[in-house]
This record gives sequence, structure tokens and C-alpha cells, in this order.
Amino acid sequence: MITITDRAATRIHAAVAAQGAGADGLRVRVLGGGCSGLQYKLDLDCERKGDKVFTHEGARVYVDRKSYLYINGTALDYRDGLQNVGFELDNPNVKKTCGCGESFSV
Repeated sequence: MITITDRAATRIHAAVAAQGAGADGLRVRVLGGGCSGLQYKLDLDCERKGDKVFTHEGARVYVDRKSYLYINGTALDYRDGLQNVGFELDNPNVKKTCGCGESFSV
């Protein structure tokens, strides 16, 4: 399961509205890369066959089956501070992160 906070739901709605046609939610993927081996990729997208779909207050998050293996149990939030602005994933499966925090291993 992916938990979506109220702040994240609000930002997903805003991003989808700003994009216009073609996307109705946020896709979260895990890809190989970075100095720790894995990294997140977030895009606006539509549901695809085989996706796990999570909703909160009408905001939709799509995760493909392979990525879900790495992020099951994750909480999706949105930070709006001076230094860290953007979506933040609190993934309980992460065992190690790189120094810059952009990649991880499980």
C-alpha cells in the first residue's frame, strides 16, 4: 500500500490541472541508477494495464508491479520549505541512501 498525505493529494491535483489533458495522476517508478543502485522517477501519467492504483481525496498515484516490490508501505508527502521542495517518499524498505539522498538500496 502507498499512503498519500493531504498535502501530496493537493499538489497532485494542482499538477494534473496545470498539465491539462493527457494525465490524471502521478506515476511513481523505481529505476536502476544513482550511486546506491536505485532511484525514484515521478511523472504525471494515466493508469496503465497492471498498475497498482492508490487514491486519496481523489488524487491518484500509479505504481507498476515491479516498482511496487520496492516501495510497498511507502508514504508520499509534499514538502514546501526553503531547501526541500517537492514530493517526498518515506520508504520503510530503504536500507541505505547515498550522501545526496537521491538514490537508495533495499
